[in-house]
Amino acid sequence: MLKKIPTSEARLGMYLQAMEGAWLSHPFWKTKFVLTEPADLAALQASGVPAVWIDISKGADVAAPEPVAPIEKAAAPAVSAPPPAQPQQPRVSMEAEMDRATQVIGRARVAVIALFGEARLGNAIDSESCLPIVDEVTSSLARNPWAFVSLARLKDKDDYTYMHSVAVCGLMVSLARQMGLADDQVREAGLAGLLHDVGKMQMPLEVLNKPGALTDAEFSVMRSHPERGAALLRSGAKVPASALDVCLHHHEKLDGSGYPHKLVGEQISLLARMGAVCDVYDAITSSRPYKTAWDPAGSLQRMSQWKGHFDPIVFQAFVKSVGIYPTGTLVRMHSGRLAVVVEQNAASLVSPRVKVFYSTKSNMPIPVQVIDLSASGVTDKITGREPPENWGFTHLDELWNPAARR
Repeated sequence: MLKKIPTSEARLGMYLQAMEGAWLSHPFWKTKFVLTEPADLAALQASGVPAVWIDISKGADVAAPEPVAPIEKAAAPAVSAPPPAQPQQPRVSMEAEMDRATQVIGRARVAVIALFGEARLGNAIDSESCLPIVDEVTSSLARNPWAFVSLARLKDKDDYTYMHSVAVCGLMVSLARQMGLADDQVREAGLAGLLHDVGKMQMPLEVLNKPGALTDAEFSVMRSHPERGAALLRSGAKVPASALDVCLHHHEKLDGSGYPHKLVGEQISLLARMGAVCDVYDAITSSRPYKTAWDPAGSLQRMSQWKGHFDPIVFQAFVKSVGIYPTGTLVRMHSGRLAVVVEQNAASLVSPRVKVFYSTKSNMPIPVQVIDLSASGVTDKITGREPPENWGFTHLDELWNPAARR
């Protein structure tokens, strides 16, 4: 059970689920954990974070007189590992998972095209046929949390509608795991992501594929796609209520300004709040016929400033799941070099593996070098993101994705 408390009331033994305030303001870059170190407690109380969310089912409550002995047992749920019945996939490197993730994306694309083709014909949705794809996506993310979601962000403009659903499926699975949801909920989150935009198959093709800004009338038609999609899912067999809900409500906003029902706050289900973040992130980081993709880190920065749009706890968890500097982000190093992020570091989101390739001092390319910023003895660090358009770099994906060079 989650409870929001003032930071001043935090004490050792509490399980920290999330922290209020700007997503860069709190002092920890780790996943949810039990507060056991006095130094961590002091850092939290000195951080300026106004309030924290604790899970009293996994750690101490405000009313508990002492941190109780089983606190060490309560720490176990902080690791998003499957139960013994489903052994955890062995973790592999980003490079090792690239080819397998590419194959999974290809199979998912074919499945979604077939599924959406049936939807365009008005046929009932067979959600159970999607589950093998969701399971493949989940397995890829278990082997490496970043390969699939990084590759799924790269999509052809002509394939956007289909590949957007594949990408949101991966982002939903990754986010659900970050938030510590149970395996069955993770699977439902992935299925919901795969089906969330099925209503677009009921949109006129000239509106759906228009290579420019929509008119007010056309936008009004597009805004009907959540309800059209929900109607399609209702006609199908064994479609989970959670998938139907995400389809219907992934465009709702926390402040009530979304559509179709202008829901406010917790009137929006947790999975729909998750779907809203994943849907927007993939949309703005993807190239479309009428717009160029925003870079990943810049997209997170902009999303963090859209007050009232997203659940702050869900958004913080999302940032942790993709990284403060997601794969493919152009960053400036303290040394004056420019680099592309090639892989996240689960232990420190501000210290990923990067590939340096350019000097801002000489304004010339330099020998490419991969640096693990978390490694012992490495003194260079990221000082901030750089907009690629400011430098005229158009082939950054080739530096982290081997397939882009083929």
